[in-house]
Amino acid sequence: MKRLFLVAVLLPLVIANTSFLSSPGGIKWITWEQMQQLQKVQPRKVIIDVYTDWCGWCKRMDATTFSHPEIIRFINENYYAIKFDAESREKIRFKGKEYGFVSSGYRGYHQLAAEILGGQMSYPTTVYLDEKQDVIFPVPGYLNASQMESVLHYIHSNSYKTMGFEQFRIGFRGKVQ
Repeated sequence: MKRLFLVAVLLPLVIANTSFLSSPGGIKWITWEQMQQLQKVQPRKVIIDVYTDWCGWCKRMDATTFSHPEIIRFINENYYAIKFDAESREKIRFKGKEYGFVSSGYRGYHQLAAEILGGQMSYPTTVYLDEKQDVIFPVPGYLNASQMESVLHYIHSNSYKTMGFEQFRIGFRGKVQ
């Protein structure tokens, strides 16, 4: 009964109060806080695009991969999506801990980015979380739409629990050419 109340009453309220960061028809990027609230009502896997403002490959991934209609559709239907600037100065509370910006050299980095990237500060990196908000694994580097599609399905289908990615990829037939 409690679950029914959460889904029937709270989910529409959370979604109605969610200011998605994307334009109509694009990926519905949400904040860390919004994701944590939505996870309480309807658990999903999470995709995190870790980027920086100065990263050319990050911009290319936005313009190509994250703009592809099939990638948009699949992410919006199956994941919560977070676009996360690895140099953000915003404080973020995640899993009971507060993370912030650390000055380092010319720029600096966000502590949460360092944690979910395992200290490997490379951009772009796509990080996947399970429904309990634990890191499944990060995927560093630019991915085209076809590459992204196979990883999205690998994670979503829980195949990562039973087989290696190369084995999955051999049998995967996606919609993106």
